Amino acid sequence: MLVDIVQFKTAIILYKFAIYIYIYIFLADNVSIFRLELVNSRLLCYRCGKLKKLILNTNRLITLPDTIHFLTDLETLDVRENPDLVMPPKPPELMNGANMEFYNIDFSLSHQLQLAGAAPPPSSTETTRKRDPVARLRRLRRRRDSQEESAKVLKGMQDVAKEKDSTKSSGRESAEALKGKRWDEALERPDLDYRDIYDEDVGQIPGLAVWEIENFLPNEINDALFGKFYEGDCYILLKTFIDDSGSLDWRIWYWIGGKATLDKKACAAIHAVNLRNLLGANCRTLREEMSDETDDFLDLFENGISYIEGGRTASGFYTVEESDNPMKLYRVSGQQNLRLDSCPVDVESLDLRYVYLLDCNQRIYLWLGKKSTLMLRSKARLIAEKINKNERKNNAEIINIICGFEPDEFWEKLGSRVDKGKIKEWVPDNWKPPSPLLYKVGLGMGYLELPQVELPQHKLSQPLLSTRAVYILDCHTEVFVWIGRKSPRLVRAAALKLSQEVCSMLQRPECTTVTRCLEGTEPHIFKLQFAGWDDVIAVDYTRTSESVQRRGVDMKAIMQKDKIKTDLSALFMPRQPPMSAEEAEQLMQEWNEDLDGMESFVLEGKKFVRLPEEEIGHFHSQDCYVFLCRYWMPLEETEGGSEKAGSEGEEEEDVAEDDFKCVVYFWQGREASNIGWLTFTFSLQKKFESLFGSKLEVVRTCQQQENLKFLSHFKTKFIIHDGKRKVVRAEGESAPVEFFHIRSNGSLLTTRCVQIQASATHLNSEFCYILKVPFDSADSQGIVYVWIGKRSNAEEARLAEEIADDMYGESHTLQILSEGEEPENFFWVGLGGKKKYDEHAEYMRYARLFRCSNEKGYFTVSEKCSDFCQDDLADDDVMILDNGQQVFLWIGRKTSDVEIKLSFKSAQVYIQHMRNKQPDNQRKLLLALKNKETRNFIKCFHGWGKHREVPQ
Repeated sequence: MLVDIVQFKTAIILYKFAIYIYIYIFLADNVSIFRLELVNSRLLCYRCGKLKKLILNTNRLITLPDTIHFLTDLETLDVRENPDLVMPPKPPELMNGANMEFYNIDFSLSHQLQLAGAAPPPSSTETTRKRDPVARLRRLRRRRDSQEESAKVLKGMQDVAKEKDSTKSSGRESAEALKGKRWDEALERPDLDYRDIYDEDVGQIPGLAVWEIENFLPNEINDALFGKFYEGDCYILLKTFIDDSGSLDWRIWYWIGGKATLDKKACAAIHAVNLRNLLGANCRTLREEMSDETDDFLDLFENGISYIEGGRTASGFYTVEESDNPMKLYRVSGQQNLRLDSCPVDVESLDLRYVYLLDCNQRIYLWLGKKSTLMLRSKARLIAEKINKNERKNNAEIINIICGFEPDEFWEKLGSRVDKGKIKEWVPDNWKPPSPLLYKVGLGMGYLELPQVELPQHKLSQPLLSTRAVYILDCHTEVFVWIGRKSPRLVRAAALKLSQEVCSMLQRPECTTVTRCLEGTEPHIFKLQFAGWDDVIAVDYTRTSESVQRRGVDMKAIMQKDKIKTDLSALFMPRQPPMSAEEAEQLMQEWNEDLDGMESFVLEGKKFVRLPEEEIGHFHSQDCYVFLCRYWMPLEETEGGSEKAGSEGEEEEDVAEDDFKCVVYFWQGREASNIGWLTFTFSLQKKFESLFGSKLEVVRTCQQQENLKFLSHFKTKFIIHDGKRKVVRAEGESAPVEFFHIRSNGSLLTTRCVQIQASATHLNSEFCYILKVPFDSADSQGIVYVWIGKRSNAEEARLAEEIADDMYGESHTLQILSEGEEPENFFWVGLGGKKKYDEHAEYMRYARLFRCSNEKGYFTVSEKCSDFCQDDLADDDVMILDNGQQVFLWIGRKTSDVEIKLSFKSAQVYIQHMRNKQPDNQRKLLLALKNKETRNFIKCFHGWGKHREVPQ
């Protein structure tokens, strides 16, 4: 029976394995026949880790697992015809700039909110805790079980309260005794013994005593040296005298030399205070500095004071003598991994194909071979900068020497001079540097061990070095002894001897040296042997040596200086609230009251003619219009002005009238050429300027970009037609179908009736539409439908009826249709057939348009007003459109790559911000290219049509 069970389990495992192999084949070929909705993450990550081709087109995929980003060998991924597919976000560790840094800009939401002065984002851990009724019952049961313990606690609290009542009376009596002491009364002098520092009879005899600081302690000097101060020393001076009461009193000074060391200065101040504590004096210790002494201090010396150069006493600090390193010559080679090989300090070591570094302590020479690459020269310069910074304290001078222009001092260092043509290419072309060997010094059973350390991937790395061990690194021309900080002393002592034996075992060049390195103080020549060991600065090896000389080598300082300025504050501002109908009506009434008159002109041919009264408010996308508006400007009267005018009214016949101002609005349709503007500039504008002079103002406006004051003069009846004003049709040609959409963006003042393409897909239940369907019969020109959506505004429905009656009431049959009551004959025929349309316009309550540009010299994001239109999409910028469900990144054809990348990061920051502000609307980021916009993008714009092409 047991054998049967084992055989059965084995068969199941083999069956599963066969299924996985079958899936591999199908995944690599075609998976569309499965109609998949999800893909198992284990299958992609663990079973298909080496997958190269994955075809998932024509499925019902909703998303893909995150492990899709970890398929490093994947070459082909086909996910076409999956309409509901949403690609998973890339894990942070795989993203460029996982720390939210992009173009040296921190695009993290918290940082950008801080720059914008907005509130920080809420923490993701702050979640509302849901009440659990079962857990509440458990807590109540535990309370019943612990009633006895609670009774004990309550009894204890009662006992404590009784004790407090009993001690209240006694506490009042002892309140004064418990009163706190003053701060000076509570001070207690420390019990310190200064007899080892000062003599017992110090300060007991009137007169002057002087001490000098030597090795951290005061040392009393002879009277003959009073008034003679060394510039490198510090002194303590004590003056003892008898005061008026007949008791001893003291005054204490400490004198600081101009060239004194830090330990002497500190000890002089400390021991001056110690002297005051020893004597119990109430005086202060007075500081005197060289060349700035007070008169009281100078009065101590009858013969004055004098300064002596140098110092009489030694410092208590250990002094470190700088070692004088021998002169060395290194050959710089390598492309990706730089290498420095020690060479004999001789002219014959030079090769035209390399760069040589001559280290002379305070001078570092870089000899640039004639055939050396620019990359090699730049790397050698950076290495010299690092050596100067780490090992020379930035005191060394780096000198670049070009082959053929060597100074005499360079040849003197090499021992002889050689002509330019005699420098040979002596290094073989197939020369390869020997691989370094790393040995670990250890203690065996009574003897030393020197095992070789195995190098992973044949490369040295810093983690191989343990702080508890000592290593010997053999680089053929250099032998290094690396000593860890926690290594045993015995191993340290033996390592140097072993390194000398290792150096002498093989045949090496005479210039080979043994260098001792302590952990944390390694020379840069040692660090170059290890891959990725560069703890000094971030280096960009693409820079030239001239750039390094001009701007330095500290990339952090350069990046901070060149940091790109950004302004993303508009993304965190709240959406502009819509204007109320009452406020819009009030503004419309005030602006029309100020309007004294308006004259209208339209461009016909090459001149402007007056526009008929019945056509005022009707605009055509291929025409240009001019409106001359005269506004009254009331004069402001001062106090008493009316009385003065009344008293002198009999003498003055002329009474001051209100001033006026003329504004000329030039309106240009989206499809109109700039010829109309040029014609206006050289004709009507000059005429108006001669009539009104400085009181004239010219405003040029384009279609659907009108200001509110101009729109208010048409009282919400602003109608935009397609095409030209006067169209001559051929004989027998029928009139086209006309379809108008009435919509206001953020205010009643911005209400427009724009002609759009006649299609049922453009209908929406929240708007009103006007549809004109022409007839071929002669008695009536056609029928006009006013379609009113079931969720539309009643005021817009009334306005739609009035506009339709004004345009077609006399010549067409007018019919009012509510949504759902459409006739099957003419209405749907005029719209090209009945089609599915939107029943909601939620995007009207969320729509926002941002412009991303660097025209100011830095990257900035600005928001367009709520009354935006298609022409606000600038071809040389990137736009961000938010409709409440999706965030579109619209890219113009003339946009730079920098703007695209920065706009993409800005859109991500905006989505994070809005997800915190509106968690119910989880927006998705989508791409929209010019002339390839989707329906969800287009419907946010009123009257969408073809993009206006700017003439080149």
